[in-house]
Amino acid sequence: MSVRLAIFDCDGTLVDSQADICAAMDRAFAAFGLPAPDRNETRRVVGLSLHEAMRRLHPEGEHEHHAQLSELYKNAFRTRREAGLVGEPLYEGIAALIEELAAAGWLLGVATGKSDRGLAHCLATHGLAGHFVTLQTADRHPSKPHPSMIDACLEATGAERAHTAMIGDTAYDMEMAVNAGVRAFGVDWGYHHPQELVEAGAEAVAGSMAELRLLLRGME
Repeated sequence: MSVRLAIFDCDGTLVDSQADICAAMDRAFAAFGLPAPDRNETRRVVGLSLHEAMRRLHPEGEHEHHAQLSELYKNAFRTRREAGLVGEPLYEGIAALIEELAAAGWLLGVATGKSDRGLAHCLATHGLAGHFVTLQTADRHPSKPHPSMIDACLEATGAERAHTAMIGDTAYDMEMAVNAGVRAFGVDWGYHHPQELVEAGAEAVAGSMAELRLLLRGME
């Protein structure tokens, strides 16, 4: 049997982190002396690398400003985590799906705009770290939708592109999947509208965990 690989986005797909992200973004912009961005705009950049997210949220700023905002955001998020204020709850049913896929022989990976530290903390908090064999983050790759993270997952696991699926909630995830030549499955419980996912290349958009399970079973 061919190796089957499911690569998950994290924020908006595995966990609902929007409240934590928006709070840290508000604090970062305040520390920089700027008004907080509209929270809808903040949600729309979730999944991008921090520098690219800051470029979109503060387009009139210069490169060094985006770098400073990125560091302020990291500090704000870290401070909130150390104070016990970061929740990042799992979406209902995702833990069971992950365990089911692992038990069925799937290899599992993550491709996320989070940092190495942020992803490791998130997965460890929810007891999921042991299920993932490859973790790719913005610390070591260009921002989505560049295919670098998926390419690294494939190299690490030996999976073929035809037997690999990228699962995510944003157009960036779907575009990354298309760019990498793997299957693109969207989920509608995250931060971009389902129609955006379809327009970005999603083969299908799951409206529930059960629908996502069926999409993946169709690859078996």
